[in-house]
Amino acid sequence: SVVGRGPEVPFRSEAYRISATARGKELRLTLSSLDPAAALSQDLVFRFGMSGSFRLCPAAELPRHAHLCFLTSESPPRALCFVDARRFGSWRLGDAWQPERGPCVVSEYQAFRENVLKNLDDKAFDKPICEALLNQKYFNGIGNYLRAEILYRLKIPPFEKARTVLEALKDQQQERQKKDCSLTLSKKVRLMRENLDLLELCHTVPIEVIRAEKQLVDPEHPDNYATFKNWLQCYSVPGMSSLRDHNGRTIWFQ
Repeated sequence: SVVGRGPEVPFRSEAYRISATARGKELRLTLSSLDPAAALSQDLVFRFGMSGSFRLCPAAELPRHAHLCFLTSESPPRALCFVDARRFGSWRLGDAWQPERGPCVVSEYQAFRENVLKNLDDKAFDKPICEALLNQKYFNGIGNYLRAEILYRLKIPPFEKARTVLEALKDQQQERQKKDCSLTLSKKVRLMRENLDLLELCHTVPIEVIRAEKQLVDPEHPDNYATFKNWLQCYSVPGMSSLRDHNGRTIWFQ
């Protein structure tokens, strides 16, 4: 669209397939021509900002803030649109993930966990835990509402020093590993589920949202948005407290 901030996409094909791969807060689309003689392909990596999303709709009824559209060949055609009302989202050409982002909390859990625990001497962990959780170098995929929900479930004060919280977790993990040597697999699994730690919740809480109903967090679908609000235990929930962190972001807590 004329108001889109992303680059022009140099891909032209009468028939092509779109596939997608997610990593943390980024999504890579691959456009692949169905013409074997052409052998064309193009990768795009998206960031969604606060309001970016994809929507499939009639091509004649494009959403107001549709910035990039992929048209179907059916009649009448439909359009898969990248919609972003606030225009904080973006896309770039190529298949490379942003190099400063760490392993994904959902799809690369073990690598994510190791990346945090082996780098606790980084000055990033001098900050409060609520601010460290938004650092995508270590917590790729965690955003504002997720950090509130994770800290609330574990009753961790949001302005506790991040290193203090995570070093304690590292010690607990070592103790657990010593005890696990004498336990059966079923008991290990049960204990793990009963004693989830901060890094485990960084993995499991986003999965709860991903597995929930489609369009769960879309404000334009009131019923689904109400479901999401009911899922929230802390973020923007009446009775909870809120403060601004040093980055100006609001953290909700009890």
